[in-house]
Amino acid sequence: MALCDDMPALLCRFPALSDSTIREGRKAIDDGFKGLVRSYASVIDSAVQPLQVFLNFLERLFVTSPWPLILVLMLAIVYVGSRNLKVMLGAAVAMVLIGLFGLWNDAMVTLAMTTVCTIFAVLLGIPIGILMARFDRVQSFVNPILDVMQTMPSFVYLIPVVMIFGIGKVPGMIAVVIYAIPPMIRLTNLGIRLVDKEVLEAADAFGSSSWQKLKNVQFPLALPTIMAGINQTIMMSLAMVVVASMVGVGGLGKNVLGAINNQFFTVGFLNGFALVAIAIIFDRTSQAYGKRLQKHSEVVHG
Repeated sequence: MALCDDMPALLCRFPALSDSTIREGRKAIDDGFKGLVRSYASVIDSAVQPLQVFLNFLERLFVTSPWPLILVLMLAIVYVGSRNLKVMLGAAVAMVLIGLFGLWNDAMVTLAMTTVCTIFAVLLGIPIGILMARFDRVQSFVNPILDVMQTMPSFVYLIPVVMIFGIGKVPGMIAVVIYAIPPMIRLTNLGIRLVDKEVLEAADAFGSSSWQKLKNVQFPLALPTIMAGINQTIMMSLAMVVVASMVGVGGLGKNVLGAINNQFFTVGFLNGFALVAIAIIFDRTSQAYGKRLQKHSEVVHG
């Protein structure tokens, strides 16, 4: 026998708004949001047009350029960043395997999307992180927003993005940036706040302005932590690519989504392997670069 059988209904059923009230409230909010979007549709289209042009340009550049040129350029960047032959050789093997399985063009589309998202997240995240480090009120305001962004299920980001921007690459890119930018902001803020106060006092003693302290002291010393933020942003961008493929983003994510829908194990595994390989290349390169920056700062300021 259920415990609530002999108890008042008020104790067993939580008081809730009626279905009609919830329905009317939902309808009012949705209609208001859609009306606002329709009113500013031309402004929104003009605002995202540069992003569309840049993304299309980079994607076309990666896909249509000769593959040996792209491979050599990519390996050069990996070596300059990591200064490690093993990392460079590992990247070469991974990219050759991606090409052998016919995934080169899709990998280039994904690489272009990840590059644009990372650039956009860094350009937005670093200034916000600096403001948070400089002003406690900004930090207290932004932190709850970042908490929501990091705990909200990734699929939920697609709902307002699609309602505002429609279906396409730019909406997918915006959803990826929203998902991937919190580590960039948090670690920029953390890195600047962790700069030794004695170093800042020495800069003050030499008459440095706030801008000079930021440019010559705080930012260089915080750079290893900021690089960790860039690393996490890249990883989260790649993780979100599959979800963003639901709104028109192509590349490896689209193939994985198609494999899920059609239960193609091999296709899903190969495209998933390609995503993992690209993520590992980025991760090893950025980590190695961050460690070199850390050693440099210890030698100079230690």
